[in-house]
Amino acid sequence: MERTWKPTTAGILCIIAGVIQVIGGTVVAALGGFAGGFFGMGWMAAIGGPLIVFGVVAIVGGVYALRRRIWGLALAGSICALMGPWAVLGILAIIFVALGKSEFE
Repeated sequence: MERTWKPTTAGILCIIAGVIQVIGGTVVAALGGFAGGFFGMGWMAAIGGPLIVFGVVAIVGGVYALRRRIWGLALAGSICALMGPWAVLGILAIIFVALGKSEFE
């Protein structure tokens, strides 16, 4: 079977989106926790937690896409990469994972 660039590109996009999500989620959680005491914005900390979780899943899915293993996990990582203003990375990752499905073990 010939290896194409599609799963590799999808993996890189997932990892980039996941790292942005983890950093963004950490900042939102920290600022929400800090600002919550002063301005009553403690609900922001609750938004940061899921962003971090989605970011970790996106990173793991990206690694599996790079290794061309477990297509479902690579797809789940691509879907989790959709969360946030960087959703275009997740959309492209979903497309490339779907197009490269035949390359996964």
